[in-house]
Amino acid sequence: MVKSVIERLVEANPTLEIWWDSSPLVYRTWKQHLIDSMPPAERPELEAQLTRFFDPDDPAAGLVRGCTTNPPLAYDVIKKDADFWNEWIDDTIHDNPDLDAKEIAWLTYEETIRRGARVMLPIWEATNGRYGYISGQLDPRLFTEIDVMVAAAEELHSLSPNVMIKVPASTEGISVLRILASKGIGTNTTTCFTLPQILASAEATREGVGLKQLGNYFASEQVDLTQWRAVITMMVGRLTENPALDEQARRKGIQLSWEDKHWFGIAVFQRAYRILRDEGFPSKLLACSLRQGPYVAGRQRFWDVEFLAGDVVYTCPPYVLDPLFQVCNDLTFEREALDKIQVPPRVMDKLLQIPYVVQAYDPNGMWLEQFNPHPATVATIKSFSKAIDGLEAHVAQRYALVRDSAVPA
Repeated sequence: MVKSVIERLVEANPTLEIWWDSSPLVYRTWKQHLIDSMPPAERPELEAQLTRFFDPDDPAAGLVRGCTTNPPLAYDVIKKDADFWNEWIDDTIHDNPDLDAKEIAWLTYEETIRRGARVMLPIWEATNGRYGYISGQLDPRLFTEIDVMVAAAEELHSLSPNVMIKVPASTEGISVLRILASKGIGTNTTTCFTLPQILASAEATREGVGLKQLGNYFASEQVDLTQWRAVITMMVGRLTENPALDEQARRKGIQLSWEDKHWFGIAVFQRAYRILRDEGFPSKLLACSLRQGPYVAGRQRFWDVEFLAGDVVYTCPPYVLDPLFQVCNDLTFEREALDKIQVPPRVMDKLLQIPYVVQAYDPNGMWLEQFNPHPATVATIKSFSKAIDGLEAHVAQRYALVRDSAVPA
């Protein structure tokens, strides 16, 4: 048996969790596409590796420990299996004559989460609720509405016991994290890029655990935390690729290389990791939006995978897994690389002249009220909202067709 690059990564870091970053409903399609892209002689071994990575027929036997989704990924599920989902949407419209198109769209979104949770449930059951969660994200357009977010979180959590809630690291989202922790509802902080956001999220979750009342919100008298957990996503690539970084660097007369930007993301993640661990926060750090590269001395490297290893979560979408299996098979991994890697001082000296970097790297770089207008927050909320808008438009078209066909001639 030839071990895959992911198997060797986990072998070197046994507490590192690998999550699938997409709906489990599209895994088979992605797997076959990757196998077909490889030379015929390499396909049998790759198929065996991908089955050991994740097998929807036996999820608990694989390496995948959880799953993250978001509105674009949910909409992608619907577009990739349009015949099935159009029929499901049409039936739901017929069965719910009192609901409008937006309400049907939300039910459709929930159904993608419910079906994904069903696939992951055997992992959750086999580990007594430690692993096997799927993240259901709140409507990104409502990231400032505390009451609406709490109500939607409870609704999503009711879909399956292994649904944890993706809550934005917005000014208002921090309060939602505290409330949900007090209710024993697992959370995955999203739209999160900076150390101040990470620390505010971790503190809110720690404060919420065990509280009985928060303002007008009441937890049950006995909150069971034996099957509860919280993770905090740092969207590394979305932080380092935002145009604000280059714009501010240019104003300072600083030229940033690809390597400089990636060291920036690694530095923020490393500092957050050490603080969460050393101060005993219950939340686990999750690395998201990882980026391939660089190409060094004739070898394809993947710094974001190699250097962020530790007691963390990697959530891996196809665009991360494709290069890992295709061109990164010779990567080597160190145990707890996050504790060993050192960001070059010359790079940090350059980076810390840029306000955008200071905001992200300094624990006090931003006030809570500055979370919402942060450039990476604005861009990501816009992207996620566009996907929900697209799903609603798709359902509205089906709604019009179904309603028109029901009108007597």
